[in-house]
Parts: sequence; C-alpha cells; structure tokens
Amino acid sequence: MFTGLIEEVGEVRAVQPGRPTRVRIGARAVLEGTRIGDSISVAGACLTVVELGEGGFAVELAEETLRRTAPRWRVGARVNLERALRVGDRLGGHFVTGHVDGVGRVVRFDRRPGATDLYVEVPPGLERYVAEKGSVALDGVSLTVVSVRGRVFSVTLIPHTLKATTLGELRVGDAVNLEVDLLARYLERLLEAR
Repeated sequence: MFTGLIEEVGEVRAVQPGRPTRVRIGARAVLEGTRIGDSISVAGACLTVVELGEGGFAVELAEETLRRTAPRWRVGARVNLERALRVGDRLGGHFVTGHVDGVGRVVRFDRRPGATDLYVEVPPGLERYVAEKGSVALDGVSLTVVSVRGRVFSVTLIPHTLKATTLGELRVGDAVNLEVDLLARYLERLLEAR
C-alpha cells in the first residue's frame, strides 16, 4: 500500500530481458531502511526489491507486469519512486495499491500561471471508475480528478508536482500508468454481488 506521494525520481540503469525481466534502478532516498523483499512503487507499479546495491536496487518484472504497464522499462527512463506505507505514517495522498489498472494516454495540456491541467484518456471500461473529485494515480502520483468527459478526465498539477515527479516530462501522446480509486473498484464488486 502506498500514498501516491513520490519520494524521489529514479532512473532505469539496466534492463536484462528474460523470464522474469530484471531491471536495475538508480535511487538514493528510497534505499533508506529498505530490505530485500520490500515493495517499492516504480512508476505506479508495486514491485519487489530483489537486490540492493550502492546507489540503487533491482526488481523483476513478470510478463503480466510488462503487458499491463506503460513502456518505462528502458535504460535512461526516469521513474517515480515511493516506499510502501508503514502503519503510523501520515496518509497525505490516498490509498494507492500499486496495481496498475490500465495505461492511459496524455491528450492535452492547458497551462496557466501556477497550474497545468493534464487531460488523460483511459482505456475502454475504466471510465466508470473515474469520478469528479475522486482519486486517481498517474505513474504512481496521487491526484484529484477535476473533470470527466467520456473517457477523458483532467487533473490539475501544481508547480511542485511538475518538478518533483516525472509528470512534468510528459508530452501529448505519452502513455501513463493509471490506477483508479480503490474504493470505486470494491464498491462496484459489492454492488454486483447484490
């Protein structure tokens, strides 16, 4: 479980294709207190640390992870990083599981002084989980939905978010890992059972 508050932006340093694919990520802040077997959100995907080293860590990606996430797994890619939430930590964002629901596409930016509105199109079927004033995570970043029109929703990014995460590097057409609100998913499942 995560909060969606990014601790640092790391960089993919090496990718070893295989079954599973092993990815080494350069990082500093998230290494503090981290042990092998811990979970770290990497661009919004909950991954298990399988190796720790000076200045970074390694994770292994199953075929399912590669199939369901945005194409971030290349050398030089910058990725948002967050360590798992501990009992007693502040919950400043929202509950983020690190289970990517789909890959969205950036369709537009509206820039104005002090804020940027980012518009993202969700894959078919996920739009029902996105609600105005609800929560979403994009590449692991906790955000509040501002507007929804069909399969496109918007969020507002403040200058700090643009600078402290990879969201400031996005361009129209880019893919983003999308996690919808956890409560919306479970609420739908409960209602189906009735």
